[in-house]
Amino acid sequence: MVPWEGYVSDETMGTFAPIVLYWVYAGGYQLILHRRPLERYRLHTRAEEEEKNLVSLPAVVRGVLLQQLVQAIVAMILFMVTSDSSVTVVQPPIVVQIFQFLIAMLVMDSWQYFVHRYMHQNKFLYRHIHSQHHRLIVPYAIGALYNHPLEGLLLDTLGGAISFLVSGMTPRTAVFFFCFAVLKTVDDHCGLWLPYNIFQNLFQNNTAYHDIHHQLQGTKYNYSQPFFSIWDRILGTHMPYNLVSRKEGGFEARPLRD
Repeated sequence: MVPWEGYVSDETMGTFAPIVLYWVYAGGYQLILHRRPLERYRLHTRAEEEEKNLVSLPAVVRGVLLQQLVQAIVAMILFMVTSDSSVTVVQPPIVVQIFQFLIAMLVMDSWQYFVHRYMHQNKFLYRHIHSQHHRLIVPYAIGALYNHPLEGLLLDTLGGAISFLVSGMTPRTAVFFFCFAVLKTVDDHCGLWLPYNIFQNLFQNNTAYHDIHHQLQGTKYNYSQPFFSIWDRILGTHMPYNLVSRKEGGFEARPLRD
């Protein structure tokens, strides 16, 4: 039993709930990002954000909305092709759902690592496609899905579809998986190192880890996203770092390699 049962289908929720959740969670971060009491948790100063970032907030919002439009269309097609209205879908036992969740996480991580890394290694793809995301040298939550439309389709949307298909999860389980992936992705770009943040405490691949990748000295490292750092560690692209306090307040993720 889920709260939306009897009101909307699992397929509809799987399509639109992650989009709504993105704006609620990222919007919440955006509202608190420039609050003075939270200056002591920032990974970059306001001055760095204004000086280094190469794209305005309105342009970022437009870019994210375009990606989410494509995402919604692909999700509707995916559920339409894989669903059979004549068959009643029965949720598997919770243990099976947890296993499917983990498989989907590993599949998504693998897909995104290799596609992401190739977009850095291929000069044409980086210059014309992936560099759009790196216009945000100082990441913030709303910019988590600020990508070139083709990258958004290949990296995020197609990666999510493959994770869903390979794991064998039901549309209902997919609602929770897609929402979880969105929350994690937004958090990785939030620009704040917060106490008691469950994502930052449970995952080594977190806000500071991904912040290293957005810095000029880290663009060839820390490709893994959004969950684990397994592929970085196996394939030698892991960039260790120290999280140090700045004199003026806040933190800095400082790479341990030159």
